[in-house]
Amino acid sequence: MTGKTGFAPRVAAVVLATLALTACSQGLHMATDVSRAEMESLARLDADEVWVIERDSTLENEESAFESESDVPGQGELRVVRRGEEPTEGEVVHVPLEHTDVVARVSGFVSSVEVTQTFLNPYDTKIEAVYVFPLPTDAAVTDFLLTIGERRIRGLIREKEEAERIYEQAKHAGHVAALLTQQRPNVFDQRVANIEPGKRIDVRISYFNTVAYENGTYEFVFPMVVGPRFNPPGRESGRRQLRNPSYLWPRQRSGHDIAIALEVDAGLPVTSFTSPSHAIRGEDLGENRYRVKLAPNDRVPNRDFVVRWTTPSEKLEGAFLAHAPESGDGTFALLLQPPKDDANLPRMPREMVFVVDTSGSMSGAPLDKAKDAMRRCLRGLDPSDTFQVIRFSNDASALGDAPVPATRANVRRGLEYVDDLGADGGTMMDRGIRAALQFPQDERRLRIVSFMTDGYIGNEVEIFELVERYRGRARIFSFGVGDSVNRYLLEGLARHGRGAVAFVGLSDSAAREVDRFYERSARPALTDVHLDVKGASISDVYPRRLPDLYAGRPVLVTGRLRGSGEITVHLTGRRGDGRATWRLTARVDPESNRPELARIWARRKIAHLSELEVTRPSAELRDEITRVSLSNSVQCRYTAFLAVDTLVVTEGREGVTVPVPVPVPQGVKYETAVGTSGN
Repeated sequence: MTGKTGFAPRVAAVVLATLALTACSQGLHMATDVSRAEMESLARLDADEVWVIERDSTLENEESAFESESDVPGQGELRVVRRGEEPTEGEVVHVPLEHTDVVARVSGFVSSVEVTQTFLNPYDTKIEAVYVFPLPTDAAVTDFLLTIGERRIRGLIREKEEAERIYEQAKHAGHVAALLTQQRPNVFDQRVANIEPGKRIDVRISYFNTVAYENGTYEFVFPMVVGPRFNPPGRESGRRQLRNPSYLWPRQRSGHDIAIALEVDAGLPVTSFTSPSHAIRGEDLGENRYRVKLAPNDRVPNRDFVVRWTTPSEKLEGAFLAHAPESGDGTFALLLQPPKDDANLPRMPREMVFVVDTSGSMSGAPLDKAKDAMRRCLRGLDPSDTFQVIRFSNDASALGDAPVPATRANVRRGLEYVDDLGADGGTMMDRGIRAALQFPQDERRLRIVSFMTDGYIGNEVEIFELVERYRGRARIFSFGVGDSVNRYLLEGLARHGRGAVAFVGLSDSAAREVDRFYERSARPALTDVHLDVKGASISDVYPRRLPDLYAGRPVLVTGRLRGSGEITVHLTGRRGDGRATWRLTARVDPESNRPELARIWARRKIAHLSELEVTRPSAELRDEITRVSLSNSVQCRYTAFLAVDTLVVTEGREGVTVPVPVPVPQGVKYETAVGTSGN
């Protein structure tokens, strides 16, 4: 067996039982529950050690190594603490996470990303490093590799409780081990045990996700920091609330930095690359391929990295991609693109409900940006519209008892109300949801609810439940305001609310997103959408319920596919007062090879099943989510990636746990972050 680098790696297999960690030398022992996805990954592996967990049936009825999610160590449990006076200006804090290297490749609307985290032990004793970090909400995490010096150990995916237990056993036995668990679809925990003094350890995570597209512009986002979360006290969903990170003091900076390299295979010439968030450097590689790198002097990981590129054509035609394996069902991805020109679409009278987050985390620049957006929204109302303005923090209040006509006098009242808004208190978003959705709806108008927030809450599931319960015919459009917002919440609000999501960074123009919001909400291109495919059999299609389509803003649909040859896709829906049909003809090549599509489909199926859990949790749903995760080697909240170096035992007693503190997200006040972490 020869690796890609030209040497013959040593292959070792490890069978892990309840209390024993034993190595089989020079052989590969395959457990009976290794999935086909794992076998395919093993075939591609360039590693010195492959190890496979053979499931021990005696573990099935035992308690987890961690009693609940809240018992898993997080950034908030810094056990190596600083004593003495406040830090001096520019003081460097040495933390176990030394460097993060991100290499991303985009082809069409699919990106593949490798994230390598380098951990260094700066102390004179062994440590366990614990790091909480974000990824895109739709990231399909598929691979995990642990590197110790010249040795590389491939991690495998297993049920979370089993992986946690094995990790603890390996840690106590002195083996270097790494564990990756998911708190949220966009928040992960990385734990690395038994890092010896002065030693470096690399952990590489690989994932697939899709890039956003709108009106000729693509957008790639890599989130860098988890913002503070407000967790309402005394809620039944408390065990699923997100724990807060430990933040650096205002005068402190970490030695941890980040490097990002993005390669784009655009297929067309690119007219511009821009980043509203960071300084970047670009390079034309030829043949419509481009490379963008993060500038060396802009590598503090305290805000989302955003890159946008534009192609000459502002109309993206519908696209159909397929993966057709030699046996079994294939996978397809279909990009639904409605007509861009919406000037002739009929305008619907609206009942506009503006809901703004005025909690403490929004103080300063975020609230100013939200107020700018609302002022522009109010001035752009049509006389046929009605509107309401609602603010929420510890409680919720409104401009009036009911929406009012958009007369000049009422708009002036609304502007004065917005001008007087200030930020303070907690983020009781449930009160904002109820205030926006529970009052009687005007049947003559379409209710459009616009939420403007940074999304810094830890009880997202409760919010999604409320939206499903009270939404009715309303559409929810969410605006993420800030440089490191909670995209899981904001994207979920739009999805459960059958609307759309937009993000306004602190350096972005609010006018740009507000104007697009108006075009979308006033003139949907297609509503009540239905998909029909002729010439092939499709199943397990996601999203299950197709959203309304808006001009210039495509929707990606994935599903299972059986058949090849020419197919015809018919998309029908309501357009104003009539019906409209969109048609695409494509050809499925039986030798199509896009394995990443299967992972993206699996991630979307997991997301759908997880949303069903919001309103009707059950053991059957949990089992199905776990099955899809394990069979496709795509991580979920019930599974974990685990790697253990079983051939070496580190010296000395078990080390101290050192969580990695992070910078306060740009635009968020330190006092707010620390205050939130106490909730």
